[in-house]
Amino acid sequence: MPNTKRRRLVATAVAVTLGATALAACGSSDDDSGAESGPVSLTYWTWTPGMDKVVDLWNKGQGKKDQISVTVKKQASGDTLVTKILTAHKAKQAPDLVQAEYQALPTLVSNDALADISKNVGDAKKQFADGVWQQTTLGTDAVYAVPQDIGPMMFYYREDLFKKYKLTVPTTWEQFAETARKLKKVSPDTDLTTFSANDSGLFAGLAQQAGAKWWTTSGDKWKVGINDTATQKVAKFWGGLVKEGVIDNQPMYTPAWNKALDTGKQIAWVSAVWAPGTLTTAAPDTKGKWAMAPLPQWSASENVTGSWGGSSTAVTTDSKHQEAAAKFAAWLNTDKEALNALAKEGGIYPAATSAQLSGAFLTPPDYFSNQADFYTEAAKIAETTAASAWGPNVNVAYTSFKDAFAAAAKNKSDFVAALNTMQDDTVADLKKQGFGVAQ
Repeated sequence: MPNTKRRRLVATAVAVTLGATALAACGSSDDDSGAESGPVSLTYWTWTPGMDKVVDLWNKGQGKKDQISVTVKKQASGDTLVTKILTAHKAKQAPDLVQAEYQALPTLVSNDALADISKNVGDAKKQFADGVWQQTTLGTDAVYAVPQDIGPMMFYYREDLFKKYKLTVPTTWEQFAETARKLKKVSPDTDLTTFSANDSGLFAGLAQQAGAKWWTTSGDKWKVGINDTATQKVAKFWGGLVKEGVIDNQPMYTPAWNKALDTGKQIAWVSAVWAPGTLTTAAPDTKGKWAMAPLPQWSASENVTGSWGGSSTAVTTDSKHQEAAAKFAAWLNTDKEALNALAKEGGIYPAATSAQLSGAFLTPPDYFSNQADFYTEAAKIAETTAASAWGPNVNVAYTSFKDAFAAAAKNKSDFVAALNTMQDDTVADLKKQGFGVAQ
C-alpha cells in the first residue's frame, strides 16, 4: 500500500506517495521566530556550474549588508535531486533554497516542500514573460519559486544546404512537412531532421506550443490531458512524417546523430536556445553554417513557442529564514550583476527579460557568429512562450513516453496509440499514489 499523507496544492488537499531512500541532507540550523534579526546563514542546493562564484557576489555585497550569507551545496539534477529534496523534507531537514526544474515544482509543492514566497519577492514578476512566471505560480495566487533560466524553442537549419537544395525556411508546420518531402525528392539520402523518442522534454514543448494542458485540476482532483486534441495533433503530425519516411526516426545525442548533423545528412533541428552549445560538440565542422529562426506555427496567424528545459530557485518550507531566502532568490534571478555572472559562469539563458539583451547576450554565440541578431531574435521568441501545465508525476509520464514512442518510432506505428499509453500510465500512477483523478 502506498504511504500517503495530506499535502496542499492549488488550495486543495491531495495525497502523494513519498517513496524515497534515506539520503544525507542539510538545512539551516539557525532558529528564527518572525522577523529576521542578526546574521542569517542559508544553504542552497543547485547543479548550475559556477554558482559558488555568483553567490560570492551576494555574500560580499547585498548579503553582507543584510547579514544574510549563502552557502552553495552542489547536487545532481533531475529526478535525483527531487528525490533527495523530498527525502530531506520528510526528515524536516531540507535546505533553505533549492534549484528546481519547472516540471518538478508541482511534485515538490504537492509534498508541501516549497513555501509560498509571494509576499517576499517584491515586484519580481514584471521581470519575466507571463508564460514563464506562470510556471512558478501553478496557476494560483501563490509564488513557489523565482524563474532562473528558460529554454524557448526554435528552429535551427543549415543555411548553406537550404540554399543548395533551394529550400525555404518553414514558418508553419505544414510548410515544414512540405520542406521534408521536397528535400527527400532532391536528395534521397538526406533528412530534414529526426523524431527522437529519447527526450520527453522536446515532445512536451511541442505539445505546449500547440496549446496542450497535460495536467489541470478540477476541485480537489487532478485531470490528465496528455492525449488531448492539441497533443494528438502533434503526435499525428510527427508520426505521419516518420511513417512516410521523409524524416529519420533515430534518437538524438548518439554518435550516429552527431555524424548526421556534422556531415549534412540531417540539415535541421527543432531545439531550444541552448542548442549552440550542443552543436559545438555534435557538429564542430559545421560552425558558422547554421542559422536560427522561430519555431514553425500551426497557423500562419499564430506566434507562440514551447519551452524545452529551464529551472527556478525555490524556498523550502523547512527553512527557518524564508523571508531572507526569498530575498536572495529574487536577487539571484533579477539583479543585473548576478544575471551576467550566471550567464558567464553557468552558461544559462536567463528567464529575466532585462538580461536577455545585455552582458553576455550582446554578441551571438561563437558557433553562430554568422547570425549577428541571434540573441535579439531569441529574446523576441522567448516573449511568446506558451503557458505550461505540469503535474505531480511528470517523471512517470516522461518514462512512459520514452518507452511507448521509442517503439512507435522504430516500427513506424501509430503515434496516437503511444500517446494513449502515456495517458493511461500517468493516470494509473496518480491513482496508485492516492490522488483523486477527474475523468
